[in-house]
Amino acid sequence: MLHSVARIPLANYLRCCTTTNHHLRKVPRGCGSPGGSQLGIQAPIVDCCSFGTGAPLLVHQFPSPPTSPQHQPTNPLAGTQVRTCSNDTKGMAANSSGGSSGGSTEPKFTNRLKQEKSPYLLQHAHNPVEWYPWGDEAIQRARAENKLIFLSVGYSTCHWCHVMEKESFENEEVAKIMNEHFINVKVDREERPDIDKLYMMFILLINGSGGWPMSVWLTPDLAPVTGGTYFPPKDRWGMPGFTTVLTKLASKWATDKEDLVTTGRSVIEAIRRNVDQKRADEVEDATSVETLEAKFKQAINIYQRNYDLVWGGSLGAPKFPEASKLNLMFHLHVQEPKHKVLSVVLNTLDKMAAGGIHDHVFGGFARYSVDKKWHVPHFEKMLYDQGQLLSLYANGYRLTRKPSYLTVADAIYRYLCKDLRHPAGGFYSGEDADSLPTADSAEKIEGAFYAWTYDEIKEIFAANVGKFGEQLGEVDPTALFAQHYDVQAAGNVEPNSDPHGHLLGKNILIVYGSVRETAEKFNTTVEVVERILKVGNELLHEVRDKRPRPHLDTKIICAWNGLVLSGLAQLACVKDAPARSEYLSTAGELVKFIRANLYDVQARKLLRSCYGGDAEEPLTSERPIYGFIDDYAFLIKGLIDYYVASLDEHALHWAKELQDIQDELFWDPKHGAYFYSEANSPNVAVRLKEDHDGAEPCGNSVAAHNLLLLSDYFEEERLKEKARTLFDYFAHTSPFGYVLPEMMSAALLEEQGRNTLIVVGPEAAEANALVDAVREFYVPGMIIVQLKIDQPPHIVRRRKSLDNFKMVKNMPTAYICHNKVCHLPVTEPERLSEEFQPRYTFDYVEYEN
Repeated sequence: MLHSVARIPLANYLRCCTTTNHHLRKVPRGCGSPGGSQLGIQAPIVDCCSFGTGAPLLVHQFPSPPTSPQHQPTNPLAGTQVRTCSNDTKGMAANSSGGSSGGSTEPKFTNRLKQEKSPYLLQHAHNPVEWYPWGDEAIQRARAENKLIFLSVGYSTCHWCHVMEKESFENEEVAKIMNEHFINVKVDREERPDIDKLYMMFILLINGSGGWPMSVWLTPDLAPVTGGTYFPPKDRWGMPGFTTVLTKLASKWATDKEDLVTTGRSVIEAIRRNVDQKRADEVEDATSVETLEAKFKQAINIYQRNYDLVWGGSLGAPKFPEASKLNLMFHLHVQEPKHKVLSVVLNTLDKMAAGGIHDHVFGGFARYSVDKKWHVPHFEKMLYDQGQLLSLYANGYRLTRKPSYLTVADAIYRYLCKDLRHPAGGFYSGEDADSLPTADSAEKIEGAFYAWTYDEIKEIFAANVGKFGEQLGEVDPTALFAQHYDVQAAGNVEPNSDPHGHLLGKNILIVYGSVRETAEKFNTTVEVVERILKVGNELLHEVRDKRPRPHLDTKIICAWNGLVLSGLAQLACVKDAPARSEYLSTAGELVKFIRANLYDVQARKLLRSCYGGDAEEPLTSERPIYGFIDDYAFLIKGLIDYYVASLDEHALHWAKELQDIQDELFWDPKHGAYFYSEANSPNVAVRLKEDHDGAEPCGNSVAAHNLLLLSDYFEEERLKEKARTLFDYFAHTSPFGYVLPEMMSAALLEEQGRNTLIVVGPEAAEANALVDAVREFYVPGMIIVQLKIDQPPHIVRRRKSLDNFKMVKNMPTAYICHNKVCHLPVTEPERLSEEFQPRYTFDYVEYEN
């Protein structure tokens, strides 16, 4: 989720520097086309698959009078909280224009997207629209025919993307207008994030918010002239219809082309200037940069002030996990426990785990909740959330030893392996929110796969009562389960969280109390309650697996698999985890998968994605899309974390190799920081630099961590200097710890230094025990080096600084060092644990509300 605060400087810069900014006009929130204005297109007031609050569209002004009526309160979407980002309905797939309706087996239309591998693009392959994928063919045709490009960006699990498809792109009359006047291009935002980010920046500037589907009109030179998100097919609710927009733009292009071209070029040039140079006031006024200590205090204050101490997460709704911010709060607390910011993180982890955003039946987390209690989720499950939350709950356990965190992390792992894993070891992108209620249902609805009626649960339990065991006594499993998870006969979803009525009479499992409280209420033991909940969820899982499944996006994205690799590695560091060997094995198989399927050995480049499906072997595109900065940074971090968990030096070697490639491809030698895409990327108007941590951390933030750690492992000062340049480049970002929490964490590591564990001895159980004694603690930026004296020299033995470390009494020996100052050597794992435990373990009871 993008935070608007990160975009304010750029928006101000663009407004100041765009030479024709009189064409960019802000429309009052909630209004239709204002009377007396010359604005011919008005914003869609629809909460699409968004990352910001709804705001009217701000567009190039047209000379024609308003065609849409004043927005009225009778708008059925006004004042409602629309749950979004789900997949198409069955009715959307079956259509008269291009889908497989009736008894026909051959689609009426087929366009160029049929040759693509992206599930999202393939969903549009039988539209009557002459869609092109992003590339030379479409752009050259636009230039040859001198037509505007209509760029439509979305992803396969986006609900409003498919609404717009059904209403407009499957409509032959609309398609005729599009084909006659525009060159139409479809982009999967997950496959081409560089294109998505560039034009979303434009939408954020003119609209104040953004989302998907993103609809942007470009000149043949790829400069944006206007855009928005979802457009209805006809004028309604004070919104312009898509056909209205198309015809007005076609007319404008025919009669006043130069005006549009000039505006588009000025916007692109302003974006380019903003990226290519530091702001003059920042360069000249170095004294305005806050000290890291001031940023530390500011971050503490912001998080304690803005977080909901009752329900966890940020105040208000909707609620997102915000993993990067929670990671920083872990680090802030370890740095200075006196501030007790740990209570903010633990409360959030507890309430998320108890809420409906967490799949109690089997495991994993939905994208976000629409309410402040984490109760009613948007049911889409995304891989990048699972990877980051896996790390959070694993590290929460390492800090507090709270058993429930390990249980939640293990359930995420089980979900990943069962429902998102390719047979060869990689992980798919995510699952949709919508599904068919029954196999013969007419259309999909949101949450059908996950919601339950009270009667369904009662019937399932009654048919399987013997599976609960013989120790129940007078306890009714249905009553206990319903009490614990707030299952009600009339359903437990509030109407304002279900504007479409998809969840009427249904229940989304949520826990308001505790197992102990439930045991007391039913006059039984904790063990009986746990048994009923465990068996009950297993029974529901069996039944749910027979329901029609949500759509699975089978793209295997490098960056997101890097996040999962980090999560698996963090979990594998928990030495008392019952499935620890499984976690480590799965991580190792993932490394092999990425190396085999997402790395082009000849080109020495990562691929952005490969594609799963029914085949055992993953597929690559005939036109491979090479990786972006986050593909490199996230994978490098995952490899470093995997090395810590496994001590597999091949992973550390590859991380260093990828870091060198990343520096070569993305580093800006003139101004510093990493560009998002490679130099000379075809058909990319501007190379951006990401400047905020959102639903995923940005590549620059993660790279700062990687550079510091690799600098220590390989003793290369140039890597540390790059990290310092990154800190300098983003130093004026404010509030630093809120906009760039991952980079703030890296800056703390640079200022405070890293701890290093050096274990000397043969590869044996005694040496591994010394590593395990430290590895089980959450220590930010911990460096682990094992000097195996019984094996040939390896990478770390080439470091001159390690030559003086020897075994004591011919026993495996551990040294703990900080900033080149080492403690006395230790040969007993218990001694190491005793040294780390007071500093890095906290009693979670002390921080509970």
